[in-house]
Amino acid sequence: MTSRNWVKLFLTTSLVGGLTTAIVGLIVRWSELQRYFVEFQLLDMISAIVWLIFMGFLISVISQMGFFSYLTIHRFGLGIFKSPSLWNGVQVVLILFALFDLVYLRYENFAESGESVLPYLFPAFILLFVGIITAWLKVKQTNRQAFIPALFFMIVVTIVEWVPVLRENSTHWLYLMLAALLACNAYQLLILPKLNEKSQEERQKRVQHSGHKGKKPRKLNKKGAV
Repeated sequence: MTSRNWVKLFLTTSLVGGLTTAIVGLIVRWSELQRYFVEFQLLDMISAIVWLIFMGFLISVISQMGFFSYLTIHRFGLGIFKSPSLWNGVQVVLILFALFDLVYLRYENFAESGESVLPYLFPAFILLFVGIITAWLKVKQTNRQAFIPALFFMIVVTIVEWVPVLRENSTHWLYLMLAALLACNAYQLLILPKLNEKSQEERQKRVQHSGHKGKKPRKLNKKGAV
């Protein structure tokens, strides 16, 4: 990817994170922020929205770090296991393990006596549902071999990025950060092939342009150019 398209990816992902966090934040924290809008406290309204957008930018940076880390890990995995099918099998096991841990560990650490496990299953279902949809779109965009890596990224890497909030178990932040991470991760995963293709085209144009510049103009003979 060219530096120009990398900057474009960074800025657009930050925008996705900021807008998603602002919208979801207003919904999940409406009980706290409602009075600003009902009483039309303009300064407080703007401050709350700007703060949510800023937090979205920070979450998008976490998402981008996770994305480029996974691209490196994916290459290492293909190199170590040699076979894409074997590496995909390992990723499936890790997906199941991560989903189980997400439910089991949170239930063990935060559930009160007699509390149902259903509220702890819900985030896992959201992850799985969005992950499958995104992986399916990735397959439509590329090929069938992309399904498992895309699903792994959307589930396992998102959970790893989500850990700081999972430890706190704050319901508002839990769903706020999850929505922003899923939006940013899905966006990066689906936009990457287009940016890579665009980068390739830009490189080819540069090579052609430099090739034309390097050619010396032919001298015309007395009879003129043929």
